[in-house]
Amino acid sequence: MKKPIHILMLEDDEADAALEQRTMRDGGLSFSIVRVQSEPDFAQELDGNPPDVILSDYSMPGFDGHIALSVAQKKRPDIPFIFVTGTMGEEVAIETLKNGATDYVLKTRLARLVPAVHRALREAQERNDRQLAEVQLRESHQQLRALSVYLQHVREEERTRIAREVHDELGQALTGCKLDVSWIAHRLSRSQKELLQKAETLSANIDSTIQTVRRISTELRPGILDYLGLAAALEWQAQEFQSRTGIRCHVTTHLRGPPLDPELTTTFFRIFQETLTNVIRHAEATDVDVELKEEAARIVLEVKDNGRGISRDEISNPRSMGLLGMRERAALLGGNFRIQRLRDGKGTSACVAIPRRPRTRRAKVNNPINHEHSSGRRPRRRPAWVETNSH
Repeated sequence: MKKPIHILMLEDDEADAALEQRTMRDGGLSFSIVRVQSEPDFAQELDGNPPDVILSDYSMPGFDGHIALSVAQKKRPDIPFIFVTGTMGEEVAIETLKNGATDYVLKTRLARLVPAVHRALREAQERNDRQLAEVQLRESHQQLRALSVYLQHVREEERTRIAREVHDELGQALTGCKLDVSWIAHRLSRSQKELLQKAETLSANIDSTIQTVRRISTELRPGILDYLGLAAALEWQAQEFQSRTGIRCHVTTHLRGPPLDPELTTTFFRIFQETLTNVIRHAEATDVDVELKEEAARIVLEVKDNGRGISRDEISNPRSMGLLGMRERAALLGGNFRIQRLRDGKGTSACVAIPRRPRTRRAKVNNPINHEHSSGRRPRRRPAWVETNSH
């Protein structure tokens, strides 16, 4: 059985009130009703016993419908408000609808009252459902973003751990193998040329493998990022990019003040890496200029190339996971990522700007070094690029 709807009626004429109630009963409405005639009583009902729908006369001595609508909009804007009045000009009716009234019914045409109530309640329910869905969607979006932040931190921590293990454990094992091969080679007689040659070849292969290990370790998590900061890491990555591709890459930095938040540093570096990857894949460029600066408490990184220029279709392509990933990385820290074709049509500009103090962050993010000490792990060794004599 449906719950009766609760109606708040603002009507000073008892006969009109009785006629409206009979009309609604004859129309099959199940309802409870409270009738008031003054502003204080009207406001008290809205506060203490909010109705499902409000029926209000427009012209009453000392308290007209315009004031009633204003009070209702202030206190309970979500409750449907229907004027039931004897006279209402077209201009007045339009004005009341603009101000938030749901509908109006003339007392000479009360046959419209029940359909008007049904429609108002249905629209109110749809509006409430939509608002609830929007709230749930926002909460879900916030949860997904929080999960994305968490997963990115987990991924970076895992990269750091793997890079350390690859460099320390595998690198040291290979160094041990090289020492053993060298020990064996020194104990071979000069007459055993084939064995000596094999030992030299094996030593060279081990050296090559050690360099590969160091490269993989650095690509997983460059130690320069943690030890010397973002500017040095960008310059190092630019040099690596230039030596690997032959594309000139020049970095200019204008940062002052305290070191950046590690989370911010990682985000900028990963976006820079992805931008350079896009240059290699799509830009057909021969020159890349990079600028890192601070503007209005925001850290700004801009990467320009002289390639063919990105098209609008490529910018808006929903399947471009690289661009989506960079936008999301920036958004997670309260920033934005913008990519556009340069004005002369030659080249592309990719720009990311994030507040120095990010708005959206995990409650607590452990620094990799502190985390290792707190978890009982051994302190992290210096990165591969520092250990020039380690192998």
